[in-house]
Amino acid sequence: MKSENTSRRDFVKMTAAVAGTVATWNARSYAKIVGANDRVRTAVVGCGDRMKSSLIPAFLQHNKEMNFEFVALSDLWSRRREDGVAYIQKLGGPKVETVRNNDELYARNDVDAVLIATADFQHAKHGVEAVKAGRDAYVEKPLAHTMKDAHAIRDTVHANKQIVQIGTQRRSTPSYQRAYEYIKSGKFGEINMVEMTWNVNQPGRWRRPDVVPLLKEQDTDWKRYLMDQPYEPFDARKYLEFRLFWPYSSGIPDQWLVHQIDTVHWFSGYPNPRSVVANGGIYQWHDGRRNWDTFTAVFDYGPENDPTKGFQVLYSSRQTNSAGGVKEIYYSNGGSLDMDKQIVTPTGGLTAKAAAEMQMKPDLLEKFSLGETEAASTDANTGVDNQTSANMRNWMDCVRSRKQPNANVDAGYSHSVALCMCIAAMQTGQKVTFDAKTQQVMAGGKAHA
Repeated sequence: MKSENTSRRDFVKMTAAVAGTVATWNARSYAKIVGANDRVRTAVVGCGDRMKSSLIPAFLQHNKEMNFEFVALSDLWSRRREDGVAYIQKLGGPKVETVRNNDELYARNDVDAVLIATADFQHAKHGVEAVKAGRDAYVEKPLAHTMKDAHAIRDTVHANKQIVQIGTQRRSTPSYQRAYEYIKSGKFGEINMVEMTWNVNQPGRWRRPDVVPLLKEQDTDWKRYLMDQPYEPFDARKYLEFRLFWPYSSGIPDQWLVHQIDTVHWFSGYPNPRSVVANGGIYQWHDGRRNWDTFTAVFDYGPENDPTKGFQVLYSSRQTNSAGGVKEIYYSNGGSLDMDKQIVTPTGGLTAKAAAEMQMKPDLLEKFSLGETEAASTDANTGVDNQTSANMRNWMDCVRSRKQPNANVDAGYSHSVALCMCIAAMQTGQKVTFDAKTQQVMAGGKAHA
């Protein structure tokens, strides 16, 4: 086993090389891009909480340096159109034009790119619209929670030349990038278990009691909001509190699971789970919601043709008690990588005593830090964070360079597969698998819609 100092030196060299590459790209390559001085005219699609609290501020952190500007705002609700214009101006942006829907938006010739942060079930559909209209797009997660929509957005992006970034911002976060490089180097060993939690105690999470009474059907376009969902009478809660109601969202899996399971795909190299089982329910917040307030799932990852290799992901989340907070801990035979604390430790590794019993060598990782902690906040609408800012900047860079962004459509497709498998497990109570040939989620031997 290498000494601690040698291991640290190797890691420092590796991360310095990564940082140097990024710095070189930012400082030198950008200036050489053909058309780098052309302004990228950008529109907002859906000016709700996520757009206002995070995406607009992140955009305005970088737009002057990158020569991007807001020019238009599309939202079905008249109030959000008006509030969105005022909000952009409040943060120092220009007064933008408003349109009532995306048909009007894409009829304009002054829009090059869009930021999309609409209801969960609309993301993929709105992404397809943007790409087919020839616009680059930043699309909030989840990319899709049905395989039909996942196939549509993946195939549409592959068939066109637009740059599409998904809002799984961990992929643009330096600490996560360092963790990825560390695992890829082989020093961590094979992943053999992952534990993930996302716990809050917030009865108001995803509720909008102050805003729901303000939304009137005549002030929006309910049929256009539903898109291809079965028609049901107007319901302001399902419009504004969509995260609580299937089929507009699955709640916890749509919102939180996809962020964390995306890192599993990234770090391990596996594009999707082999199987998923799930359980949970509405145990405390009986407020008319359809989506669970407590949820646990177990994901199995590994080679399709070798069940003796792989690992489990134990994922749990609750909205009824915040103990445990947000955690992502990766385990190998030699120890653990704690993404909450940004440290590698020998905790749980194979000790000399245990190894000697089987005439084996001990396997203990050397303890060191991956850098400054960049833990996810459990608070709602806390404003722009470093992760979102970095992801937005990466998208802007790639719009200029035409290179693939960190969280590209294939990464989004992978988290969508895991999400769809999870939803199928929740809805059927069965062990769910994935057919790699047909690219369909299977429950009880049948494809799950």
